[in-house]
Amino acid sequence: MSWSNVMEWLNWGLGQTLTASIVLSVLTFRSSYHYVGFFIPMFIQKGHYGQDKCKEKSGPVAEPLGVVAAAVYLIFIFVFIGIPFYEWKQEVNTFMPPIRLLFLLAGLVSICTSILLGFADDMLDLRWRHKLIFPFLSSVPLVLVYFISEEKTAMLLPKFFYNFFGQTYLELGVLFYVYIIMLVIFCTNAINIIAGINGVEAGQSIVIAASVALFNLVQMVRLEDDESVWSHLLSFSLLAPFIATSLGLYMHNKYPAKAFVGDTFCYFSGMTLAVVAVIGHFSKTLLLFLIPQVFNFLYSCPQLFHLVPCPRHRLPKFDEKTQQLNMSRAEFKASDIKVLGHLVIKLFTTLCILDYKEFEKDGEKWLSVSNMTILNLLLKFHGPMREYELNNLFLRYQVASSALAFVCRFVIAGFLYENVM
Repeated sequence: MSWSNVMEWLNWGLGQTLTASIVLSVLTFRSSYHYVGFFIPMFIQKGHYGQDKCKEKSGPVAEPLGVVAAAVYLIFIFVFIGIPFYEWKQEVNTFMPPIRLLFLLAGLVSICTSILLGFADDMLDLRWRHKLIFPFLSSVPLVLVYFISEEKTAMLLPKFFYNFFGQTYLELGVLFYVYIIMLVIFCTNAINIIAGINGVEAGQSIVIAASVALFNLVQMVRLEDDESVWSHLLSFSLLAPFIATSLGLYMHNKYPAKAFVGDTFCYFSGMTLAVVAVIGHFSKTLLLFLIPQVFNFLYSCPQLFHLVPCPRHRLPKFDEKTQQLNMSRAEFKASDIKVLGHLVIKLFTTLCILDYKEFEKDGEKWLSVSNMTILNLLLKFHGPMREYELNNLFLRYQVASSALAFVCRFVIAGFLYENVM
């Protein structure tokens, strides 16, 4: 679809849906901002609060207010459900079959279950194995609808693989559904891994969601297939209220935080991103917008899989004298880790992405390494800084990675693929 045809699809229903989504998003922002602030004293009164570990003196900070923001989002989405299907009900747009409604409802079921998981984690402090099992179960409705709708499970191959495979597409079959499940599990935990400072969870979610929403708008203009345009519109319609909800929550969570978002918001955010990617048929493209999160996961793997000792909290360490954040560290005996752990430490030290020190204690050799998170890595490269400065720095990197994602998707992809959809 070219720019000259934009008015055409505005006239047959997409314009109304897009307008309704934007109007509802404005109302969602105002409601989210209001009700998060309204419930802060109630949460504290009921004992649902935490302490800000990155400040010298901190009173109780209400937690998890992400559940309030998620509730506001769901209410407005439930109100919105009927709007994109109104024209179809009037038999104007025959390309909108009932399966699209099933996609939307299945996505909402997955989002609701992820909110439940996050709230349970906030209340019960679940183990990591539960954080892998429950997202898998949450993804089942979405995967099931994708399966019964007989959507494509083939992957477009780069040009230089045409001769090798003898075709332009590679049929993945059941492996595609495995990929969707793994994407859901990753997304629901990716936001949660980059956490610990005011505003970072909500901030990164806003940047990623805004980038994906922009991608949807670009695709609605570029593509000529009505079915594809509709998929991107539905994806955008789920994202716009989410951005508004997150922005309202961010206003209370930014430095100095009056509310913590909790794991509830992290799971809600990750699942929403995964759902809109599956509904919009760009599950692979989504990973381009998650470059910092993918890097942080890979960088954290040695500690997450206990090749290197991993403390319970890896957030940056607050220095009371300078009022700045420094790299947090893990200290352990050299004999406590195996050969593979030593190899990882040596590799990361050689690549200059790990701060490494040795010292003796009680006649034994001890090692001290910076915790393997992207926030600590930024502190290594840029030096100590205040909490809000670190958050702003990370968000700038997130924005830059989104710009890189668009370059990869629309420029570099042109050299690799025959047709860039």
